[in-house]
Amino acid sequence: MKFFKAYLKEKRIVILTFLLFSLIFSISFFLFRLPIEAVLYPTVLCVLLGIVIIIIDYIKMKAKHNELLRIQSLTADMITYFPKTDSIYEDDYNEILKKLKTEVSNLEHYTSTKYNDMIDYYTIWAHQIKTPIASMRLTLQNDDSTLSRTIISDLFRIEQYVEMVLAFLRLDSESSDYVFKEYNIDNIIKKSVKKFSSEFINRKISLDFKPCDFKIITDEKWFAFVIEQLLSNALKYTKKGTIKICMPQFGILCIEDTGIGISNEDLPRIFERGYTGYNGRCDTHSSGLGLYLCKRICNNLSIDIKVESKPDKGSKIFLDLSQHKIKYE
Repeated sequence: MKFFKAYLKEKRIVILTFLLFSLIFSISFFLFRLPIEAVLYPTVLCVLLGIVIIIIDYIKMKAKHNELLRIQSLTADMITYFPKTDSIYEDDYNEILKKLKTEVSNLEHYTSTKYNDMIDYYTIWAHQIKTPIASMRLTLQNDDSTLSRTIISDLFRIEQYVEMVLAFLRLDSESSDYVFKEYNIDNIIKKSVKKFSSEFINRKISLDFKPCDFKIITDEKWFAFVIEQLLSNALKYTKKGTIKICMPQFGILCIEDTGIGISNEDLPRIFERGYTGYNGRCDTHSSGLGLYLCKRICNNLSIDIKVESKPDKGSKIFLDLSQHKIKYE
């Protein structure tokens, strides 16, 4: 009905012209006092012919309209043709659209090339910087002093930032390096906790890890990255106390700390890119990328992530490992 009204509006000049001509002929026939049959017969024929023409034109335009609606749902790269034109104006619009499509395609190609070049550069940089870090770590391992332990801890932080850069670059990459297999999350958690063992010991923060004995289908590297980021945040904002890893209910992994917590006004925005909140403003080294990356990766792994926190009472991060989406598929 909406299209029909639009069609009548577009064709109103033609319809009004037809009606006006019919009126003129009817008045002329009437003034010359012609028999009613001589007037009625051609009038009926003209009306019927006009209705047929309008119906045919309406069906044709409706089909073209539906085709254009289908084309609207496609991306620019998928549009390879336009419906056949019926007027000079449509030809002009077609040429304009083709020109714009070519310009958009060229711009996308240029942007994609520049983006891939940037990704390649920073990926190479991230891998290259790992070499001196590993060399420094090996050198410092032979020196068991307070200074060396502090430097090793700082090197570990640098490694984390490098991994964060790599993860950020790979998230929007066209190629995916996800390899899904079945894993027992206890094994992944233990490997992740081991990386932070020195920081737990040096800062005298206790770990309460209750084995979960839970299996999921996931990518080990990306899932481990999420666990490590959550542990890093927990250690970063916990001055003293305990970090607890457990499964309070089936399929829900919880990482709980006794740190400074998160304010209520910051909670709704903690997964936004670059958002640091009150804690981040207090700690100028905060990038606001850690939880953003965790959220993006969890989405890719079909894992729901939620946070509960109160200022000065610590935070709880919940990972729903039931993976409803994967099971449904």
